[in-house]
Amino acid sequence: MTVSSTPSARGGRLAIPSVLMRGGTSRGPFFARADLPDDDETLARVLRSALGSPHPLQVDGVGGGHPLTSKAGIVGPSTEPGVDLDFRFAQLRPDDDSVDMNANCGNLLAAVVPFAIEAGMVVPVEDTTTVRVRTLNTGAIAHISVRTPEEGGVRGVEYAGDTRIDGVPGTSAPVTIGFLDTAGSIAGSLLPTGNRRDTVELPGVGAIDVTCVDNGQPLVIVDASVLGVTGRESPAELTANPELRERVEALRLTCGELMGLGDVSGRNYPKMTLVSPPEDGGALTTRSFIPRVVHESIGVLAAVTAATACVLPGTVAHELATLPTANDTDTTLAIEHPSGAFEVRLGQDPGDPTRITRSALVRTARALMAGELYVPLGIWNP
Repeated sequence: MTVSSTPSARGGRLAIPSVLMRGGTSRGPFFARADLPDDDETLARVLRSALGSPHPLQVDGVGGGHPLTSKAGIVGPSTEPGVDLDFRFAQLRPDDDSVDMNANCGNLLAAVVPFAIEAGMVVPVEDTTTVRVRTLNTGAIAHISVRTPEEGGVRGVEYAGDTRIDGVPGTSAPVTIGFLDTAGSIAGSLLPTGNRRDTVELPGVGAIDVTCVDNGQPLVIVDASVLGVTGRESPAELTANPELRERVEALRLTCGELMGLGDVSGRNYPKMTLVSPPEDGGALTTRSFIPRVVHESIGVLAAVTAATACVLPGTVAHELATLPTANDTDTTLAIEHPSGAFEVRLGQDPGDPTRITRSALVRTARALMAGELYVPLGIWNP
């Protein structure tokens, strides 16, 4: 795959090199950092134009009319010693003009190394290429491994394989992601309120218990039954319930303040996660709001954080979870979601099993298209 090297102007428009990537259950255009503006205000304008936001169908851009397909990735060589690549994630939305570059996306993270190889930033020399990636939004560092076999004397990303992830049709080659030190990625600590359980007053409902936790993604975990649902409904059913959406958003705003995140009305976090006992042999059933529609599956780091809450005694999740037998250092939990289940392996401190030292998971990725993405010169004229 060939990706042209620099933006160029023609016909009143700017052509920016890009690769449209699927990472996990998300999708969006990827760009080389050097091909985009340095200042965030101009960058936001470029990304809104590229994806077609705001518009419910994003018909004038490459967004897919859904938060999961309204994302972008920016990749470049890292400035951090011992790190290979820096990744900046941008979350856009079809329904407004927000461009959030504060959170992380573990699904799109799976596409970072394949994109970097396609763009020539990383040159594979072995059958498996492992790259150390820093997420600039949160500072989290991940080790990401992809298959890079030699074919015709040239090594490249192998996309074909037999790995299946729920929420994506078919099978692909595995992308293995290992995280270290993701606790407090945005909220500052694993338990930002200092408690494993907090009681919050919710108008129309009364006092309810929640767990506020951040192990890569700030979550507010609440028993679905206290909000008048089972937690097993389809995403469409829950999204179409205006009373539930109103209650969930009110709870999100309150808990955002409790977690030290301030006014989160314009943010995509914390993610509201309704939980219930597992249905299909997993640890926990989840329904995730992102933040005002329900996820068709669950985000990577949301799954890691939900799994973390499961193993912490006293949390809302722990009370409802069915936990597997753990060994001294590792526990593998299947977090159930509307499309199936997401398996997370947690490393735990032998001296303190409630301290999570690492997490690992498997995703897949695919390069969908490479070329030039056009934006009007009035948006950015480098």
